[in-house]
Amino acid sequence: MKYERINGHDFYNMVVNASNRLVEESDFVNALNVFPVPDGDTGTNMSMTFKAAVKEIENLNSESIGETSKKLAKGALMGARGNSGVILSQILRGISKGLEGKNDVDSTELALAFLEGSKSAYKAVMRPTEGTILSVIRAAAEAAVKEEKQDVIDLLKVVVDASKVMLDKTPELLPALKKAKVVDSGGMGLYIILQGMYDALKDGIKAEIKDVVVKDANVTGAGAGSAKDIDIKFGYCTEFIILGDAKKAKAFQDEIESLGDSMIVVGYDDVIKVHIHTNNPGLVLEKAVAVGELSKIKIDNMREEHREMLEKEELLADKNEEVEAEEVEMKKYAFVSVAMGSGITNVLKDLGVDYVIEGGQTMNPSTQDMMECISKLNAEHIFILPNNKNIIMAANQAAEIADKDVRVIPTKSIPQGITCITMFNPEQDVDSNEASLMEALDMVKTGSVTYAVRDTEMDGIEIKEGNMLGLVEGKIKKVGADYFDVAKETLESMIDDESELITIFYGSDVDESKIEDFVAELEEKYEDFDVQCYKGDQPLYYFIMSVE
Repeated sequence: MKYERINGHDFYNMVVNASNRLVEESDFVNALNVFPVPDGDTGTNMSMTFKAAVKEIENLNSESIGETSKKLAKGALMGARGNSGVILSQILRGISKGLEGKNDVDSTELALAFLEGSKSAYKAVMRPTEGTILSVIRAAAEAAVKEEKQDVIDLLKVVVDASKVMLDKTPELLPALKKAKVVDSGGMGLYIILQGMYDALKDGIKAEIKDVVVKDANVTGAGAGSAKDIDIKFGYCTEFIILGDAKKAKAFQDEIESLGDSMIVVGYDDVIKVHIHTNNPGLVLEKAVAVGELSKIKIDNMREEHREMLEKEELLADKNEEVEAEEVEMKKYAFVSVAMGSGITNVLKDLGVDYVIEGGQTMNPSTQDMMECISKLNAEHIFILPNNKNIIMAANQAAEIADKDVRVIPTKSIPQGITCITMFNPEQDVDSNEASLMEALDMVKTGSVTYAVRDTEMDGIEIKEGNMLGLVEGKIKKVGADYFDVAKETLESMIDDESELITIFYGSDVDESKIEDFVAELEEKYEDFDVQCYKGDQPLYYFIMSVE
């Protein structure tokens, strides 16, 4: 069968099939991580981002490819996780721009849309690196524009082939990939997507969205208590989407504010996402209908759910429990941070962080996760501390979308985040504080200890699967058999004449019976130092350490 033109229905099958393929192959994409550490998450981030995108068009059933691609892009934007997910969302955003206002397109128009996707992705990255997903989308788009194919299937074959050729070249463009004997993981994810789109059209696949278990970010508020202590004042958790002018979001928020609590109203283009706890969901929906058409209505009886949870004695383990934000007066400053491990979370809260999103390596929170926190905060200025280089882009995207003054401090580690929050001065103006926090990034050295997931060689260091790895600022510096020994050696390499403070967070897999002796040994060796040790409870990393 030939396709001289494709419409919204064709495009739906293409992207849904692509999403399903990526979900199936996400572990394979994760395994392409260059670093031999247990935190490869590119496949997870890309699949969850694309899953959020296709969920947005699940019940659309539109013939218009312009409308379908626009909603797909919106879903990806809000669901974007990790750097790879953010870049993917920008590719889809660019493609949507190229398809805007069109009911159907021919091969030439689709090729130009791919080119817009490439341009949008490059614009989103401050310092684009070749040998990555960027190179793959650019090569695919340029080949599409160059080839004059009448049949859309033939065009997509050109796109897939060009992406594969560039994917295979990525090790030549990035030495780290060549040493690890892998291709770029983000590029592989994109290749799987493009292959899935091609196969759907070629084979006439009527794709259905496959369910996938997604671990949502757990947002923890500063004043959260146990479920047994919850007094459910408003019993119905009500969620829906208004298909209407996003500029009306604030007015609608003001209109329903008195009808409940835990309210989140987020507007973007012609979509308003609403979440509220209320005793009268019917009245809320009645007011919403006046704003626009309603979609994806979901109402849950929280009192009933609460009773069931109590009976099952699973309150503390329930990851889907929503933590309500405390109603507070407008304040000048608020903080949102990202962390994994109950101990680290508690430290951040004690230092004044309003919301801690559970996440980090292997579990990057989405733009939507951050938007929900931002929406709950009643503050003039909001600072986000991502504490992970792979979360910064999603944080920046949330700041861009938000209608509040949101500023991202690009912290790449927990120690950087903690140092920043300690440097904050509530008496200073926001610009001075932002400058101080940015300066604080260079005040701390960060080290960590984890384990190798495969054999490799990096920077002349031979690594075997199961080895303990000591990292300084993300680079492998020490390799050994015992995580305590590697931690000592890593710390020693971080210390200089100006150092005076050592801070250590030990993880959930550390033998606590040896911690006291470990700290005592450090205090004896560095007698002029202040040595602080906390139970971080973080996974994957035996130690997260800093030297200041």
